[in-house]
Amino acid sequence: MPIDRIDTPAPLSRPVEKPALHGKGASFRDVLAGVTRAGDLKFSAHAQRRLDERRISLSPAELAKIREAVDLAAAKGARDSLLIYRDLALVASVKNRTVVTAVDGSEGAERVFTNIDSAVIIR
Repeated sequence: MPIDRIDTPAPLSRPVEKPALHGKGASFRDVLAGVTRAGDLKFSAHAQRRLDERRISLSPAELAKIREAVDLAAAKGARDSLLIYRDLALVASVKNRTVVTAVDGSEGAERVFTNIDSAVIIR
């Protein structure tokens, strides 16, 4: 039986485009990565997992409000701050500009936050 030769495909003539960060179908992680690069706000693996588990997604505008809250806490000299946004509570390391955990309003058991020195209510 003869063997047919398979040619390798020609190289792409143009670079492969990355998906739009804020477009339809972009994952929360992709959007967050884009905003983090632009705004210097990070989410720890723990906080990211908590948001993913609860299917909480934050729009770029909401992330900007959270970033502004961290800026405000930093301006007041805070080190670790509780950020309250609607029914979401975030604990952030202000110095590291990192959200370290996230709790939504449906979690009745976790109502006490320790090791914080400030709280910011985000409007």
